[in-house]
Amino acid sequence: MALRVWQVADSDHPPAVLLPATGKTASDWDQIAAGLSADREVIAADLRGHGASSWPGAYGLGLFAADVIALLDHLGPGPVDLAGHSLGGLVACRVAADRPDLVRRLVLEDIGMPHPREPGMPARPDGELPFDWQMVGQVRPQIDNPDPAWPEIISRITAPTLLVAGGAASPIPQHHIAELAAALPDARLITIEAGHLVHATEPAAFLAAVRAFLTAPPS
Repeated sequence: MALRVWQVADSDHPPAVLLPATGKTASDWDQIAAGLSADREVIAADLRGHGASSWPGAYGLGLFAADVIALLDHLGPGPVDLAGHSLGGLVACRVAADRPDLVRRLVLEDIGMPHPREPGMPARPDGELPFDWQMVGQVRPQIDNPDPAWPEIISRITAPTLLVAGGAASPIPQHHIAELAAALPDARLITIEAGHLVHATEPAAFLAAVRAFLTAPPS
């Protein structure tokens, strides 16, 4: 996996690991990572099939999660604070459910409890892409027709979780985000009226919310 790393000389806080959305690369997190790195190491990752990470031709939520688990095992010791946007948020859920020892706190940006939706495949954008188009064809069906085990997966997440909803302008059904929050044992849900790209559209508000959550004392 290709990484962008913001290092600090000394910190009492665990590293923050950031996972981007479909078609996005680690650089999508640059502004947020710069803010978070004031007091902690920050690592943004290209998921497989994206950016400078390997494009192996085989993709899926389970494979993405296994890659991230291998990364966190390599980074050790100790858990990290894990954040994910959209596809990256679903991957972060799988990681936190499968390896709760690796995740201290979890941040999910504009994702809801997965539900079946009308199947569809977007048209391929023109020109060279920073991601493998095969990935979209393999992952989109897993999102359109999600695994029925998702509620059980969510129930295994033990990390305190911040859900940041994008509000009325987001294409994500906001009641699905509330449903996800209700299914988590320790969740906080806030709405920033920014649409689906919360951290890009309202970076200051997003950063303030995430920093406050990550540095708050345990409840």
